[in-house]
Amino acid sequence: MDNVLQGWGLWIALIGACVGTYICRAIGVLVSGRINQDSEVFRWLAAVTYAMVASLTVRLILMPVGLLATVPVWIRILICVLSVGVMISTPARRLVPALLTGTILMVSYGVMR
Repeated sequence: MDNVLQGWGLWIALIGACVGTYICRAIGVLVSGRINQDSEVFRWLAAVTYAMVASLTVRLILMPVGLLATVPVWIRILICVLSVGVMISTPARRLVPALLTGTILMVSYGVMR
């Protein structure tokens, strides 16, 4: 009897999480037509978002966890600088070449090591 109730508890938690997620999304869809995207709130939100992405990127480069921690810090920084250089140098469609550069260089280091 206890296992049956435990199984139901997991289903109730899953349904509750789905309902909570979709209610928030539905509210966002309903309110989105009335929001000014050029307001100070959205500028602040964009700034916070970019700051979080930048801080997580720096943390990943300087304080990695797992397999990336075996790569010396100077190599991680060098690959990052080269990828940013590719992003700055290419006038159009900069993201994909920069990501490919970083990925290929990191995989090449792993293969040669």
